[in-house]
Amino acid sequence: MPATDKPEPTSLDNLNTRLIKIADQLEKTQIADYVMLLNRPRKIIFTNLYAGVARGVGIAIGFTVFAATILYVLRLLGALNLPIIGDFIADIIQIVQVQLEGRAF
Repeated sequence: MPATDKPEPTSLDNLNTRLIKIADQLEKTQIADYVMLLNRPRKIIFTNLYAGVARGVGIAIGFTVFAATILYVLRLLGALNLPIIGDFIADIIQIVQVQLEGRAF
């Protein structure tokens, strides 16, 4: 056998290469961080609490913007004095005013 020939890879070399690839893939998926999180229930509770509060605030802001847009459009439609839509909007405004004054409708 000539001195320039490389020895053929053994099954241990193949196994080592495959283990390195698996370790790299596991590192990319961050399973270790997930397992550490599962072992700390308080951290999970606070993380979920913060996420819930943020979600609730986002929904409230989103609904406020949506409702303000709808009311703005209704106000514009009410200014046009359209026969059917104008009466409907006037009824809505009357109901809202009664509710704001605290009287029963």
